[in-house]
Amino acid sequence: MRKIRVLVVDDAVVVRRLVSDVLAMDPSLEVVGTAANGRIALAKIPQINPDLVILDVEMPELNGLETLVILRRTWPTLPVIMFSNLTERGATATLDALSLGAADYVTKPANMGSVSQARQRVQDELIPRIKALTGRTGEPAVAPSPVAATPARAPSPSVSLAGTRVEVLAIGVSTGGPNALAMLLPEFPADFPVPIVIVQHMPPLFTRFLADRLSQGSRLRVLEGVEAGVLEPGVAWVAPGNFHMKVCRNGETVCLSLDQAELENSCRPAVDVLFRSVAEVYGGRTLGVVLTGMGQDGLRGSEEIRRARGQILAQDEATSVVWGMPGFVVNAGLADTVLPLGQMGNEIMRRVWVGRANRPAAAALPAVRSGP
Repeated sequence: MRKIRVLVVDDAVVVRRLVSDVLAMDPSLEVVGTAANGRIALAKIPQINPDLVILDVEMPELNGLETLVILRRTWPTLPVIMFSNLTERGATATLDALSLGAADYVTKPANMGSVSQARQRVQDELIPRIKALTGRTGEPAVAPSPVAATPARAPSPSVSLAGTRVEVLAIGVSTGGPNALAMLLPEFPADFPVPIVIVQHMPPLFTRFLADRLSQGSRLRVLEGVEAGVLEPGVAWVAPGNFHMKVCRNGETVCLSLDQAELENSCRPAVDVLFRSVAEVYGGRTLGVVLTGMGQDGLRGSEEIRRARGQILAQDEATSVVWGMPGFVVNAGLADTVLPLGQMGNEIMRRVWVGRANRPAAAALPAVRSGP
């Protein structure tokens, strides 16, 4: 099998060397070129024809964001992974890059003085993303245009909507998630009738900036999760980076609980942790949604939601950046319905308004088929 061809773009010689050396250790990868800034990188791309570009954010002459804008004009589907610093400036620039068409990002090791730790961090964080985004793990890269809804594979018996009143919306998402959430949440009205809890795999700082952006772009209040935060209709909570987020009942109120217990699925926050807690508190009144993402976080949590007779929606393969998380859920027969991202908002609205008066027009749309 042909090796995955990678172009590494960073103004720091030590970073270019570190990344190149780590990637060279994997027999399926080949660093076919390096560049010290975006201008050099853009000149090299047609010469070396990479399968993926690793792009630094802060560089002289032409920085990462400027490079990405130009790159997307000629190579609209070439996967780009941003390599950013774990700082407020890095978080802001990374979210900008994702909105401009970057497929994913990796934060640089905080301590470049420890070569062994830096190498391990790059190996653990970067290589799986390269393989996922180039389709070498059985998960597709950047997707084409949305298509019609497709049925779940070998689905479990669907939960009947008759008499089922949803009381919470729980969303799990990873690679491609910021853009997916930025498309989905603006579809909901300010009087959305249930609270929303979200796990997006992101480090500290990044989740706060993500929540702020989502809040600015939608009619909902979107906040980063805090200990004892109260779940209310029309309010969305995003799990903070490096903390698991759960829900717990306190009398008549449901609140958030944060902890730094062990990683699950190599993640903290983890979708499985949130989904399990939601299933325990809300039972069959839960609507879980699994969107684009690498890996299988959310699979076990979806099992718990279905066991409690809750409902699960999954994003389809064609509109996912990486069909890992939703793909595992679909292939396990846990999804009631599999949907393109563009249809997800209407289906969520339809389900959360079951059993409620004064349903908006979107909620009256016909049901999306969950079978052939």
